[in-house]
Amino acid sequence: MQLRKFDGDDAAIDFLDLLMFDVHGGIRRVSIPRGYVTDRLMAEGIGFDASNLGYAKTHDSDMVAIPDLSTAFVREHEGRTILHVLCDIELTGGGSFAQYPRHVARAAVEHLRSERIADDARMLVELEFHVFDHVRYGAGLAQACYQVQSAEGLGPEFDELPRFAPQHGYHRIAPQDRYETVRHEIVQAMTAIGIPVKYHHHEVAASQLEIELDLLPLARAADAVALTKWIVRSVVAEHDLHVTFMPKPLAGVAGNGMHVHQYLERSGRTLFAGDAMFGLTDVALAYTAGLLEHSLTGSLLAFTNPSTNSYRRLVPGFEAPVGATFAEASREASVRVPGYLRPDERRLEYRTGDASANVHYALSAMLLAGADGIRRGADPVALGFDDPTNGRVFPLSLLATLDGLADDHAYLLPAFPRPLIDLWIHLKRREAETVYRAPTPQEYELYFNV
Repeated sequence: MQLRKFDGDDAAIDFLDLLMFDVHGGIRRVSIPRGYVTDRLMAEGIGFDASNLGYAKTHDSDMVAIPDLSTAFVREHEGRTILHVLCDIELTGGGSFAQYPRHVARAAVEHLRSERIADDARMLVELEFHVFDHVRYGAGLAQACYQVQSAEGLGPEFDELPRFAPQHGYHRIAPQDRYETVRHEIVQAMTAIGIPVKYHHHEVAASQLEIELDLLPLARAADAVALTKWIVRSVVAEHDLHVTFMPKPLAGVAGNGMHVHQYLERSGRTLFAGDAMFGLTDVALAYTAGLLEHSLTGSLLAFTNPSTNSYRRLVPGFEAPVGATFAEASREASVRVPGYLRPDERRLEYRTGDASANVHYALSAMLLAGADGIRRGADPVALGFDDPTNGRVFPLSLLATLDGLADDHAYLLPAFPRPLIDLWIHLKRREAETVYRAPTPQEYELYFNV
């Protein structure tokens, strides 16, 4: 995948691609031939039908996409030069569309500033995903099935190959790691357009991979993760492979999380490194309490784990954490304080979320949950969150977390308009009902002959 930063020279550009986020966090686009790209279009944007992005009803769906040239990058594709630009969304009568993911992220950061809590939040996102050589799936009135295959030893076409055990892939090296080249190409494309990458590696399960970005301000981090998912899909497709960010695509092996490292800063300095518990500050501890309190109600998980498949991964007793606990260096805690950092680099890692999320909404909800803990001076020790045996477990179904969001959303309102919360609950309830009302192949195995 040939990407590069845009240097301002548009002489060779064949098409302008205006990129927009739908309500689920996916990228949509409008392509404009060079001859129709004008200064007026770049300043005033183009109108589009927002109902197809999931935000609006068809009778009130006209909105305007405004290019944000600070995000521009160039792709060379099949002999054409394409300028890609992320857009902001405005209403036809003027003013930002408050439900749009980029606007929600900015509003969350602005809330930090207006409350004099911090200047910004820094986020580092770890993306886990599976790559398969072949995939087939389908669901209908009289059938439901899926099958995946991988050259790392999954599926009938590959089960005679030399292979490692399906849960022993962590940090494997080629030739056992068969997707090294794919990851190299993904990372080169990311770094070519300014997305910083700390490292990449094979993850625990067969066909499971990870790319870890570096710390970025919240709004930029959200844009970067969304673009990274598109880059991953594009590069994998060029290799005639298939990728999924599903939290639990395979039974019995590790699932895909989206761990988020985070801290607040003021005047370029962290507000989380100090002399309190685990080398944190009281601000960081209160932030931790806010994360865990709003996870216990389910409301935060409604945005960080917004798919029915999320709760196939969140199973008690495994590395995907489901309890309201925080600890240093423990991957069983929902909020981990990494033990390998210098004292002045202390930060928190929220380990429960996954990449089925709309990342702009997920990062913003985390920030607002933490900020609410700071506002109230919440104490995670007094709340028992330092005790790994406290027995307090998050809601473990999508419907339960949506019930929690319906009851516990006041902390989100500085950035999430109430209509967006209502829309999210409605959309996700429909998804949950589609899944929970359908029999599964496993149920046939268990109950067909009962």
